[in-house]
Amino acid sequence: MQDLPLDQVRTLLAVVDEGTFDAAAAALHVTPSAVSQRVKSLEQRTGRVLLLRTRPVRPTESGEVLVRLARQVARLERDAYAELGLSGAGEPTRVSIAVNADSLAIWFLDALVRLPARSRLCFELRREDESHTAALLREGTVMAAVTSSPDPVPGCSVRRLGTMRYLPVACPEFAAELLTEPLEESVAAAPVVVLDRRDDFQDGFVRRLTGGRTGASTLRHYVPTSEGFAEAVAAGLGWGMVPEAQAAPLLRAGRVVVFAPGREADAPLYWQQWKLNSPALAAVADAVMETAARALRP
Repeated sequence: MQDLPLDQVRTLLAVVDEGTFDAAAAALHVTPSAVSQRVKSLEQRTGRVLLLRTRPVRPTESGEVLVRLARQVARLERDAYAELGLSGAGEPTRVSIAVNADSLAIWFLDALVRLPARSRLCFELRREDESHTAALLREGTVMAAVTSSPDPVPGCSVRRLGTMRYLPVACPEFAAELLTEPLEESVAAAPVVVLDRRDDFQDGFVRRLTGGRTGASTLRHYVPTSEGFAEAVAAGLGWGMVPEAQAAPLLRAGRVVVFAPGREADAPLYWQQWKLNSPALAAVADAVMETAARALRP
């Protein structure tokens, strides 16, 4: 296959980011027909359909590979300009990262503040469930992610961060009234707090407790922030799996109790990032690894 023309690859990225051929043309200061021709030429060169002509436009699986390439090339170009002192306007370096809500609330920000302000890094954080953050890496939307998968996304490296422990807790009154023996029956019927519709952590806990017979109750409350989730459980809205670090002060204050001792759940976390020789990304990775070593279980 011939070399991939970078102007065509960049045009593909513009179409994906802008959502339509017309919007990409405006962003690139060319005509819509020029955009269409570049994408068509790139598809002919690769022998693959790269875009689904929907509104907004979406990349195919092959298109995602080239979108990721375009973002990586752009990152390397910015790093090279900075090292050569050609960054002109002094534009800061933007680092996009996908991170799960609990890590974001408990320890991840501590890693970012370790980086000196003079490094001129701007962070674009995408909150996503740890089992889904790898998809954002695969699409090329982010440069790095906290994930639950030890299997590297193509073009990425992976390192283990540690384990986050979750405790099954509820407020004392809720537990005394609704989480009675036999526990496997009462917990499956009791109101439950979940983070969002992708959060199946509570369902997994009940499935383990019941031998896979059922998940958590359909009487569930969606609370989309980590802090709000823990507070909703402490307030008696339902039971939930709360990270150990957040549960500890609530337990000391008597606001929650562990209703199933010895049934805690451990979630391993990994750091995945593009395989790029990027000083900015390397600095972020070092700070994340050092912070995770202190904040997470081995």
